[in-house]
Amino acid sequence: MKEIVILSGKGGTGKTSLTASFAILAEKCLLCDADVDAADLHLLMQPHINKQTDFQGGGVAQIVTDKCTGCGTCIDMCRWSAIGPDFVVNEIDCEGCGVCVDFCPEQAIDFPTKICGQWFISDTRCGPMVHARLGIAEENSGKLVTLVRHEARRLAEERGLQLIITDGPPGVGCPVIASVGGATCVVIVAEPTVSGIHDMARAMELCRHFKVPVVICINKFDLNTDNTLKIEKMAHEEEIPVVGRIPFDSTFTLAMVEGKTLMEFDGSGSAAKQIENVWSAILNTPAMTTSN
Repeated sequence: MKEIVILSGKGGTGKTSLTASFAILAEKCLLCDADVDAADLHLLMQPHINKQTDFQGGGVAQIVTDKCTGCGTCIDMCRWSAIGPDFVVNEIDCEGCGVCVDFCPEQAIDFPTKICGQWFISDTRCGPMVHARLGIAEENSGKLVTLVRHEARRLAEERGLQLIITDGPPGVGCPVIASVGGATCVVIVAEPTVSGIHDMARAMELCRHFKVPVVICINKFDLNTDNTLKIEKMAHEEEIPVVGRIPFDSTFTLAMVEGKTLMEFDGSGSAAKQIENVWSAILNTPAMTTSN
């Protein structure tokens, strides 16, 4: 089984639009949306949800007033200042570290696990899809990413699908780390801007650290051809293949408004043709052609 993970060093590079277009081009695949903090692949795929499951993450401290003696140990120990002088926990400030629970001399603090979001198994016009929704300001997104990828692999094996296309999160934080482990190939979508180049370099370093095969796709390459050349130079120095250039095309936005991928909205356009070339180049990389 192969898994292609689409990443970007920063948000707004077109990662999700390309992921959805790749899903259209793939003959048979399972879609996985691992960008749980800001999931939006469902906007293009319009999934029919078959199964919804609550995701339980970390806990939030709750002081039991009947046991509390007001000694103030919890207030002194909480580095987040989440406990007020009235011994009420501010749930927004509480980071769920559990220090107050461990050090309370009266054991007057509960630490129940809370529901942080939901994950789903759905059907789309491109095949099954595993995705999730993290609650507002909730933590443990890396844990939820791991859960979603695990369920995607389980479902792919169950249905005999040999390809998973995963829409990963932007950046290089915990959710991204949880997205790349065990991937067959990582596609970094980069844009030719100063911040795009900087953050692409960080994503490249992350993939190199975890020894995951990586390729680069340059989106909106014609916005700044000098920066495009810089990206290609960096990739060449790092011996990372550039699988293609995709021009800026406002049709992407028109397609999103219609809830469609670019391939469905304007499959004969220049951008769509380049996406086809990029997809073909990805499938022909050594990582994808080598048997597991």
